[in-house]
Amino acid sequence: MRQSLTQLHTEPFAAEREWTVDGIPVLSAAVSLPQPVPAADKVSRRIHRYYQLQARSFLRYCDRWLFPQAVAEYRAALASSAPLPSLKAELSYRVTYNNDSFWSLYTQSRESGLPGPALLTRWGDTWDLSSGYPVPLSSFFPSKSSWKRQLLHQAEAEITRQEKAGVSRYHESWRRELRRRFNPRHFYLSEEGIVWFYSMYAIAPATEGIPSFVLPFEAVRNWQPSGAVSTVDTQQEKA
Repeated sequence: MRQSLTQLHTEPFAAEREWTVDGIPVLSAAVSLPQPVPAADKVSRRIHRYYQLQARSFLRYCDRWLFPQAVAEYRAALASSAPLPSLKAELSYRVTYNNDSFWSLYTQSRESGLPGPALLTRWGDTWDLSSGYPVPLSSFFPSKSSWKRQLLHQAEAEITRQEKAGVSRYHESWRRELRRRFNPRHFYLSEEGIVWFYSMYAIAPATEGIPSFVLPFEAVRNWQPSGAVSTVDTQQEKA
């Protein structure tokens, strides 16, 4: 009988690319994503292919979407004798949990060089190493439970606490947007519990980065962790 993985060992693989106009660099991209080592079993190979595809998709996005913007910024700078722009796009990752047959992480892109704050975009992935497939957020809660309501109440209480303490600032409509902009795919596991997050600008201004919230494991009745082995900053990541 095949023995299931309980942890996954990975190393980063990197890729870089540069786009030029008239021989002048206008856009650079750097990718760093996880690579299972060794990729000797079906689960490791599937995860390897998944993040190779994400790397290719990101570089294709840079080529088809960011490069035309970089060209336009370059032409506009030439026409107005302004400093030539240099756009940068980075895709990186952070493993946040690697135990109990679960491997969890987030990947995050950062785009800078265009007018305005740097743009952060985050994705969360949680893999069940025993099956070799990602697991949905709902699987960590009892069947037919009001898990979404539980998460929203947790986030509402945390935002209220932060605003009273004056440590963070949210949109005036954050209570409505908290529900409207909730995405069950935006989560990962950490040592502290289940972390879910909102896209940049969804419920707060750019200065707040990507707002994230934590539901402790002890508040999740379906979860009995045997001991987390991760380190993660579950506070809001600033731009």
